[in-house]
Amino acid sequence: MQKIRLIDIVEAMEMQNEESSFYLNLKTGEIISFYYEGSMLIDDDLIEEDKDLRESVLESEDYIQIPDKFDIYEYRMMEKFCLSIPGEMGDILHDNLSGSGAFRRFKDNINRFGIADKWYKYREESYYEIAKGWCEVNEIPFTNDGAK
Repeated sequence: MQKIRLIDIVEAMEMQNEESSFYLNLKTGEIISFYYEGSMLIDDDLIEEDKDLRESVLESEDYIQIPDKFDIYEYRMMEKFCLSIPGEMGDILHDNLSGSGAFRRFKDNINRFGIADKWYKYREESYYEIAKGWCEVNEIPFTNDGAK
């Protein structure tokens, strides 16, 4: 298999949601996605086509699922970021991570403190580390070509 660009893995990781998954073809390096059955995001005309694709991918040993939100665990990423911010600012960020609305409060606070760019850089670097680790564990050759 040719080397996979980490940026392609990262982009697939970022595009996933509760109703879709991305898979890497281990032979060709192609990344494909499909929606889960019952998804509200897919056109009725494509449901059967997507179902056929999903079944063929899941039955094949040529595909491996790209890390999803459970593998990424962005909440833990946010915790680590908060702990990397010194002083009261970091304490406020970390203290606001619990309970309902934690993601909204986090976003509001990073904007209020003027550190949104720092968070998004940290988040991107974390995604790359997850993608790199996933490739290494699964013995998938990769390159940083095209990395941001």
